[in-house]
Amino acid sequence: MTTVTASRVLVLNSGSSSVKYQLLDMRAHRRLALGLVERIGEESARLRHTPLGGGAEREWTGPVADHDAALKAVAAELAKDGLGLDSPELAAIGHRVVHGGLTFTEPTVIDDTVLAEIERLIPLAPLHNPANLTGIRTARALRPDLPQVAVFDTAFHTTMPESAARYAIDTETADAYSVRRYGFHGTSHAYVSRATAKLLGKAPEDVNVIVLHLGNGASASAVRGGRCVDTSMGLTPLEGLVMGTRSGDLDPAVIFHLARVGGMSTDEIDTLLNKRSGLIGLCGDNDMREIQRRMDEGDERARLAFDIYIHRLRKYIGAYYAVLGRVDALVFTAGVGENAAFVREAAVAGLEGLGLAVDPGPNAVRGAEPRLISPAGARVAVAVVPTDEELEIATQAYALVGKSTAMSTGKSTGKSAGKSTGNGSHA
Repeated sequence: MTTVTASRVLVLNSGSSSVKYQLLDMRAHRRLALGLVERIGEESARLRHTPLGGGAEREWTGPVADHDAALKAVAAELAKDGLGLDSPELAAIGHRVVHGGLTFTEPTVIDDTVLAEIERLIPLAPLHNPANLTGIRTARALRPDLPQVAVFDTAFHTTMPESAARYAIDTETADAYSVRRYGFHGTSHAYVSRATAKLLGKAPEDVNVIVLHLGNGASASAVRGGRCVDTSMGLTPLEGLVMGTRSGDLDPAVIFHLARVGGMSTDEIDTLLNKRSGLIGLCGDNDMREIQRRMDEGDERARLAFDIYIHRLRKYIGAYYAVLGRVDALVFTAGVGENAAFVREAAVAGLEGLGLAVDPGPNAVRGAEPRLISPAGARVAVAVVPTDEELEIATQAYALVGKSTAMSTGKSTGKSAGKSTGNGSHA
């Protein structure tokens, strides 16, 4: 039986005009380099590259015509550090793909059939899947001999029961147009729920966790024994918590009202709810640090925006407590969740009856490591666990390549993944 000898995984997150990347050595458990190419297609595109094995960050600005040129520029920067894409140490390229529908429940080795299915799912993620496909096609052209693995944001949530995933609309209509709750931020929820179990000294299957991924986009999940049983985002990332620019939950009739009474088009309403709502719609700022500064100065508009944000967050904490029945940990992650102590404190204030509280001392500490911020002896642990979506993608890709290698002496199987194990086939 052949085993994987190469141990590096390049993780690519391709947007419509950007490519974020990290190169990781999975055997040594360390990052080798990371970077970002932005404003692709413009004369003033910018590449920032940081080698993590020593050496200064490099940055340059200039024309980058397309994703092909962007990835070639990334390859050139990696080569300067002796980490070129032609290295025999490179085991796979892992791609973030936003939407896998119900087809992809695990990381999947990419072949032409997989590409066609990701393309078929574009109507469910019209802003993301096309960009993800562009990155995949470009990377395959650069390294056609190398396994390329798609890791899906939606995959972790495919374990939700139908009672949580179905909307209460006509079943035939829902099925005809694939209308159901898919959830997003899955790689973050998977990584953080598993890391929380480790922090508690328990196996993931023995722990019930509420994960709060709070960034500019925000989502909550209820994870029972390592399997997602509910999540706040739905058919799209618009549902759920109040976010930086998204409204989160609202009465669907608001849309009809804006169309009939306000004369707004579908596109105008889409823009309103996704880009001009949430915190920025309420107070003009979507940076929680700026909102805190304004509240400290007595700004009532900022205070109301914050109160609405916290009210929705507390509703989801309570709802998911009821869904799980028993909660071992409430965990905060992502930019706001990891850094805004005042958000964490406000989110659990008054929930002592549920066993939830934060200790002001540990809560005020900033750090890059997972940590408990609840009082000693608390019935429910409250934790801060920094998310690592790139490591999660690399871990899943490397585990899959190892399986494929063992089965087929290193050749890509091209098989779509089967039924989810609930933990994304993590190593």
